[in-house]
Amino acid sequence: MAKSRQHKAESRKAILDSAARLFRERGVEGVTVAEVMQDAGLTHGGFPRHFSSKQELVTEALAAVFQANQDAPILPTDSLQVFAAAYLRPQHREAVGRGCAFAALGSELVRAPDHTRATLTAEIRRQIDELAKTTSREQAIGAWSAMVGAMMLARIADNEAFSDEILNGTKAFLGA
Repeated sequence: MAKSRQHKAESRKAILDSAARLFRERGVEGVTVAEVMQDAGLTHGGFPRHFSSKQELVTEALAAVFQANQDAPILPTDSLQVFAAAYLRPQHREAVGRGCAFAALGSELVRAPDHTRATLTAEIRRQIDELAKTTSREQAIGAWSAMVGAMMLARIADNEAFSDEILNGTKAFLGA
C-alpha cells in the first residue's frame, strides 16, 4: 500500500513538472492534458486519479513552481540590483519552459478563474515582499513590474539585438 502511495506521489510530481514546463513553453491553451501526461511518461487515462480538471492542473503546477522557488531560490535576493541582473539575462529569456511563469503566461492568466488568480496573487505579493527586504516596497513593486514586462517584451521581439537592448536597458534603468 505504501508503495502505491509513493508511486502516485511520484506520478503526480512528474505530471506537475511536465505541465509547468509545457504551459510556460506553449501557453495553457497550447497544451492538452494528453500531451502533459505523455510528457510525464503516463497514460491519459490516469489523469483523473490526480486532478479533477485541466484548470486544477494549471493552478497546482504553478503553485508547485512557486513552492520550489521558495524552497530553493534560483535567483539571488541579496539586493534588488543583483536580482534584476540575474533575472534580465538572455539565458532566462531563452529558457521559457524553466523561467518566470509570469513572463511566460502573464497575459494568458489574466483570464484565469478566481482560485488560480488567488494563487498567482499570493506569489506576486511574496515576490514583492522578498524584494522589499532590500529596498522600499514602492521600488520593489516598480522594479518587479519592469522586470516581468521587459522579459515579456524581450521574448516577443523577433530580433535578438533588439531583445538584448530591452534587457540591458531595463537593467540600466534599475541600476543593475
